[in-house]
Amino acid sequence: MGVFWSRGYHATALPDLLRATKLSRGSLYAAFGDKHSLFLLALDRYIAEALTRMESELDDGRDPVESLRVYLTGYVERTRGANGRRGCLLVATAMELAGQDAEAGRRIAGFFKAMEVKVADALSRAKAAGRLADGVEPSSAARILVCFVEGLRVVAKPGPTSITSQATVDALIDRFIS
Repeated sequence: MGVFWSRGYHATALPDLLRATKLSRGSLYAAFGDKHSLFLLALDRYIAEALTRMESELDDGRDPVESLRVYLTGYVERTRGANGRRGCLLVATAMELAGQDAEAGRRIAGFFKAMEVKVADALSRAKAAGRLADGVEPSSAARILVCFVEGLRVVAKPGPTSITSQATVDALIDRFIS
């Protein structure tokens, strides 16, 4: 996963994959098929890890506003340091392949939809608790937040301070929460 994440799909060559996996060419092909199949497995792994993290951050048992803060602050944390400069594999893949690779595009769209549903659920719980600002509709606000966090991963690549990113998160939450 790391090779594709660091280099992108097109820039990753077979020798890169052989070094990363410590497999011979024949073993790599026997185990994974081809480069594209291996890439999709790496993308699936990244998505599974991201979904697990999202489930934890947007925990149903936690206060919904606190869940949203934990979720959004988690994105700020992930934009720091070397990992932040590396960016998000899903965003990078969307930029590189989504218009050309139907399988990758479906996976990315599915993940973004899952994010939207989970965030909308937290916003709906906040609304039920009387904590959502007047006029805020959970599903529309969820789409905005998904666009925001994925955009944050892009604008953080050159290295804006986490203080600026956290201030933006706080301002956004203040717009939605009463």
